[in-house]
Amino acid sequence: MKASVKNLKNETVGEIELDESVFGLPVRADLLSRMVNYQLAKRRAGTHKTKGVSEISGTGKKPYRQKGTGRARQGSLRSPQFRGGAVIFGPVVRSHAHDLTKKVRKLALKTALSAKLADGKLVVLDQASVETHKTKALAAQFKTLGLNSALIIDGSNPDESFMRASRNIPLVDVLPEQGANVYDILRRDTLVLTRNAVEQLEARLK
Repeated sequence: MKASVKNLKNETVGEIELDESVFGLPVRADLLSRMVNYQLAKRRAGTHKTKGVSEISGTGKKPYRQKGTGRARQGSLRSPQFRGGAVIFGPVVRSHAHDLTKKVRKLALKTALSAKLADGKLVVLDQASVETHKTKALAAQFKTLGLNSALIIDGSNPDESFMRASRNIPLVDVLPEQGANVYDILRRDTLVLTRNAVEQLEARLK
């Protein structure tokens, strides 16, 4: 399948052949959902914590005798029914990450790329480079291209001036090819790939 290649002035400067095994897959919402859950779970800090009975400071003495008081038997004031006592089955410090096979992760990334192309939300740029690092000039070019919310993926070494110029533009992210991921692709409206990014993604995902 072919796609037109544009420059930052929104002029068509050529065509590129997109590999159907990477950009032409059927869209599977279940696969994308699993991948997003995997990424977000991996990000979670998991530092929430409550104290168990063994961690509460206090005496280990039995509060009152077993029988004859008319009250329920008690063995410790650190029990959960007392104020300042323990929390039963409370959260503990742990990792929320879970496994997802490499094959599924690779397929999910290809599906996300295919979904953007199917929705007409994929733009291929000749190159993502600018002469100046000033944000104003690049913002005007993005407006010409109709980019309000976009993820821009360049080759392995993105242009430093381009990255600095785009840093202050809201809803615009720039990533190198090796940082391409499903969550960032889906959270922005338009996906912008450079020629280099297309070639490197195809080589990596074929």
